[in-house]
Amino acid sequence: MPRLLIADDDKEIRELLEFDLSHSGYETDVAKDGEEALQKALSGNYDIILLDVMMPKMNGFDVCKHVRSVKPSIPILMLTAKGTITDKTQGFDSGADDYIVKPFDIQEVLLRVRALVRRNPAKILKTDSAEILKIGDIELFPDSLETEIKGRKIKLTPTEFEILYCLMQHFNNAVSLAVLLNEVWGYNSDDDVRMLRVHVGGLRQKIEENPKSPDYLHTVTNVGYKLTPLGNDSE
Repeated sequence: MPRLLIADDDKEIRELLEFDLSHSGYETDVAKDGEEALQKALSGNYDIILLDVMMPKMNGFDVCKHVRSVKPSIPILMLTAKGTITDKTQGFDSGADDYIVKPFDIQEVLLRVRALVRRNPAKILKTDSAEILKIGDIELFPDSLETEIKGRKIKLTPTEFEILYCLMQHFNNAVSLAVLLNEVWGYNSDDDVRMLRVHVGGLRQKIEENPKSPDYLHTVTNVGYKLTPLGNDSE
């Protein structure tokens, strides 16, 4: 049974989420403020964290940063009343994997929770010995959620890892936004294209020497993205 931490200072929202998620097959735990959320997230064993942004004692962005630095593989879903692209970017920059704006439809929350819980890069890459782990000078390490490029180890978030993994499966070919959304999040919504672009931008910042003139991760106009690893046999 997947174990979830629900962190929100609003009692009604905590109880709503706890009720619906428990009846959907999840084991739930709750936190009422940022400090409690951080303490439980670091000491507990959770499969996903639902994290409100505006909480007393410590805001969700700071909690997310601390958790991500210690436990990089835990998926984090941000819940917030702030829905501008600037706010979403701040959430993703803090290390969040997904973002839902309040007021939300509980079915949407359940959909996104299922999509995050099912994502386990280590399991995905170990289920088939033929899966690609290295192409050209890009290598993936699922156990540590890292990539190595030209001898440089780079820590990735779970979402960045899955985007890179998806693009490596289709290297040298354009991958549409719809395919990326489906393969990484498990669903395709036009509303989440900006979310995908923000994560791709963060991935570029990590793997490219010059993100504005990328060597690896290229935008394909009106389609999506393409990965062109240097030194692969198809070049």
